[in-house]
Amino acid sequence: MARMRYEIIFSPEAAEDFKSLKAHLRSLLRDEIERHLRFEPKKESKSRIKKRKKSNRPQYRLRVDENRIFYDVRGNQVEILAMVQKSETESWLESIGRGK
Repeated sequence: MARMRYEIIFSPEAAEDFKSLKAHLRSLLRDEIERHLRFEPKKESKSRIKKRKKSNRPQYRLRVDENRIFYDVRGNQVEILAMVQKSETESWLESIGRGK
């Protein structure tokens, strides 16, 4: 059975976040996005992917070391909303009005 391939889309904010990162971190995040979000963006795990409770948006969070990638899944598309460091997660979530 063929696995569904998801299209990865960056919001303008996430694209800016991505561009501002150092090259080695961009490479790591790109690899992890491909590994975890291209085919199974809804597959939750103990530490890597979490479906966010009490929040419609962002729906999911992918953990990559000290970085968090927040994204939504609609149909066959994964929209990456932001890439933030763990230490900035709370303030980012508050800034978009969605809390924990």
